[in-house]
Amino acid sequence: MSYDVVLLVEQALSAADAKQVRTLHEGLDEPVAYHVILPMEDAAARIEASLGTLSGGELLGTPSLLVNEVDLDAVRKDCLDRATDDLSDTLDALRTAGATAEGQVVDAPPIEALKAKVAEVDGREAIILTRPHVVSEFFHVDWTSQARRKIGVPVLHLLEHENFDEQAGEGEGVTGL
Repeated sequence: MSYDVVLLVEQALSAADAKQVRTLHEGLDEPVAYHVILPMEDAAARIEASLGTLSGGELLGTPSLLVNEVDLDAVRKDCLDRATDDLSDTLDALRTAGATAEGQVVDAPPIEALKAKVAEVDGREAIILTRPHVVSEFFHVDWTSQARRKIGVPVLHLLEHENFDEQAGEGEGVTGL
């Protein structure tokens, strides 16, 4: 029997991230298996966000720029390709750090996918690795806060690309407001 850990990641893990995750489970008597979930960026939202960066005058000055002319399928394929590459890099980093790891790109809401994967593999814990999201964390609408309300296992939130000391405020990590 293995100790199953479900990882919800926002982007590819670095080698340092993978080593940090592995150190959390050193010394366990059971073999540890990591199950990585990487949400695919929503193509429609990506286009909408790109258009939102244009001011009204720029948009009106370019009538040829119409949303329906954007190839949504091409953007969706690009999002899937990027997510697949990030997942592959993450799995490689974990395996190089000595972990047993498998993963999948999901297009379901991230917390629902996390909850389903924890149930599927009888996960013992969940780890969420993200970039800092100060506003969503403040209002408790971030992935970690949502997961703590919805799944029945311990949830740990780590910041990608920061070591434990940085996350604790010892280095470059997030500082209080």
